[in-house]
Amino acid sequence: MIGLLGKKVGMTQIYSAKGDVIPTTILRVGPCYVVCKKTKEKDGYEAIQIGFENTDKLNKPLTGHFKKNNVPLLKELWEVRVDNLADYNVGQELTVSVFNLGDAVTVTGFTKGRGFSGGMKRWGWHGGPASHGSMSHRRIGSVGSNTCPGRPWRGRTLPGQYGNEQVTIKNLKVVKIDNDNNLLYVKGAVPGPKNGIVLVRKVK
Repeated sequence: MIGLLGKKVGMTQIYSAKGDVIPTTILRVGPCYVVCKKTKEKDGYEAIQIGFENTDKLNKPLTGHFKKNNVPLLKELWEVRVDNLADYNVGQELTVSVFNLGDAVTVTGFTKGRGFSGGMKRWGWHGGPASHGSMSHRRIGSVGSNTCPGRPWRGRTLPGQYGNEQVTIKNLKVVKIDNDNNLLYVKGAVPGPKNGIVLVRKVK
C-alpha cells in the first residue's frame, strides 16, 4: 500500500457522463519525498518515511535528519507501510500520478478541534426544559445513582475536549485527477478542516 501526504482544499461537485451529481472532496496531494527507509533488520518492519510541504523553520534534530538523507526541509512527516521496499529510494519524489481513476483510497485526517465543549454539543443531549424558570436548560443535571452503587456509572457522557481526533475513512473512490496542479478528487467527505493535513493511501 502506497500513501501520500496532502492538504484538504475543500468540497465541490462534479457531473458524471450520465449527468449524475457526485459530491467530491478536493485534495492537494504531494509532491512528497522519501525521507528514509525502515528495514526489518534494523527497525523490525518495512516502511518508508515520507515528507510533505517545504519549510525553513525546524529544530536542530529534524534539520539534521533531513540533511543526513540529503532531502529538503519538510514540515510534515509520516510513515507508510509498503509491499516492496526496494521500489523506493531516499530522496525520491512521489506525486499524485501514483493514483489512477477509479482507485479506492483510504483517507486519514484529524477532525476539527472544538475545544472544551458542553454535553449538548459534544454528545447531542436533548437538554432540560426550555420554559422560563427552569434554570437547567443546558446543564449536566444528576450524573450518578443513589446509595447503590453510590457513584456515576462507567461510560457516562460529560462535557470535555471535543474534536481533534484522528479519523480514517475507507474505500473512497477517485473520480478525477489533475496532475498539473497535484489535485485528487475523491467521492464523499474527508475528515478535517480546510488546509488540514491528510494521508491518502491506495487500497490494494
